[in-house]
Amino acid sequence: MTKSLVAIVGRPNVGKSTLFNRIVGSRIAIVEDTPGITRDRLYFDAEWGRKRFTLIDTGGIELKDRSLTLSEMMKQQVDVAIEEADVVIFVVDGKTGPTAEDELIAKSLRQAKKTVLLVVNKVENFQGFAAQSYEYYALGLGDPIGVSAAHGLNTGDLLDAVVEALPPDNEEDYDPETVKVAVIGRPNVGKSSLVNKLLGEKRVLVSDIPGTTRDAIDTPFVYDDKNYILIDTAGIRRKKRIVDLAENYSVVRSFRAIDRSDVVLMMLDAVEGITDQDKRIAGYAHEEGKGIILVINKWDLIVKDHKTLDAYEKTVRNEMGFLAYAPTQFISAETGQRVNKIMDLVDFVAEQNCRRITTALLNEQLREWLHMNPPPTDKGKPLHILYATQLGVKPPTFIFFVNDPEMVHFSYKRYLINQLRQTFGFEGSPIRLVIRKRSGSPN
Repeated sequence: MTKSLVAIVGRPNVGKSTLFNRIVGSRIAIVEDTPGITRDRLYFDAEWGRKRFTLIDTGGIELKDRSLTLSEMMKQQVDVAIEEADVVIFVVDGKTGPTAEDELIAKSLRQAKKTVLLVVNKVENFQGFAAQSYEYYALGLGDPIGVSAAHGLNTGDLLDAVVEALPPDNEEDYDPETVKVAVIGRPNVGKSSLVNKLLGEKRVLVSDIPGTTRDAIDTPFVYDDKNYILIDTAGIRRKKRIVDLAENYSVVRSFRAIDRSDVVLMMLDAVEGITDQDKRIAGYAHEEGKGIILVINKWDLIVKDHKTLDAYEKTVRNEMGFLAYAPTQFISAETGQRVNKIMDLVDFVAEQNCRRITTALLNEQLREWLHMNPPPTDKGKPLHILYATQLGVKPPTFIFFVNDPEMVHFSYKRYLINQLRQTFGFEGSPIRLVIRKRSGSPN
C-alpha cells in the first residue's frame, strides 16, 4: 500500500521545521537504529488516527544554486510540493500577518487544484484567534487553522484535518501470488534501462538525461510461467529549475514504490560509487522489511582485473553494513550482461522473505544456540530465554519469550539473528526480533 505524501511549505522563519518536528515526534517510523543508514529530517513517516503518511519539510532542503533569490527558492519548493504531494500544509506567521511572499505562494497553491491546509503558526491567544483570523481569508485558501508548533497547541486538530484530506487507501488489484518488484535508486543509475532489458522490449522511455521517467510505472509481465509486476520509479522532474529539490523528492518516490513491493532491486552506479542518497533509499527498504537485491550497474565501464569484483563487493559491504544479508549482482543494463540472472534471484529472495519455520524446529535449534553461547547475566541475575515462535513473514518476524526483556542486549539479539540466518537462510530478507516477557515469569 502506498502511503500518501504531505508537504509543508511556506516562507522562511514561519516555523515549518518546528511544525514538522512536532508532528513526527515519537511517531517517526524507524524500526531499528542501525549503523550505516543515512537519515536526515527532510522526510519521515508519521501516523495519526491509524493513517500513515510521509511528511516532507521542504524548508530543510538546501539548494545548490546560490544565485537564486528568496522568491525563486520558495517558488521551487512550492512547485515540487504541488507536483508531488497529496496534501499541502501552507504555514504562515501568526505574529506578522499575511505578507507579499505569502500571497505569491497562495496564488500558486490556488492555481494548482491541490488540497491545501492553511496553518497560522505562533498563535498565542486561541480564544481571540477567530477575530484575528479574518485577514488570512484574503489568501483564498479557506478556513485557517491556528497552531503553536513550539508548544504543540492545536496540532491535534491540524492532524485531524490532514487525515480527513488524505486520499483513500488504494490496494492494488493484483493476485496475491504476483511478486511485485520495485526498481529503485538515484536518478540516472539505469533503472529504466534495466526494466527494458527484463521486459525484452522498450516499454519505458530511456534517455541520457537524468529523470526522463516522470512517474512510477507498473508493468505486468510473465517469466517462467510466473506473474510479476515491475515498478519502475521516476527520476527527477522535468523542470530544470527545480533539480535540487526534485532530487530529494526522487527519494520519496522510491519510498512509495518500496511500500508497494515485495522485492526491491536497489540499483547502484558502479562508476559513481555509493552515496548518502543510496543509503537513504536502501535504508528505507530495509526498515520496511522488503526483500532486497543490490544491483551494481554499469559494470562494463569499470576497468577490471581478477581482484576488482571482490574489492568492490567489500566496499559495498563496508558502506552498507546494514544490508550484509542482501545478495549482489553486477550487471550492465546497457549490454544485458548478467541481467538474465536477476529474476531467478528475485524468486529466491521472495521465497526467503516469506519463509516460515515451525515452532518445534525453531525451539530445537534455540536450545543448541543457547548451549553454544549462553545468555548473559547481570549482577548475578541470569537471562532466561524460555521459547520462541515465528510471528509472521514479509519480513520473517520472531518473538522470543524471556524472564526480563531489558537484559537482552543488542549484541545478543545480533547473535540470535546470525544463528537464524546460518540455520534457516533468509538471504535477502531482513529479520525482525520481538522480545517479550513471558506472562507469570519471575524477574
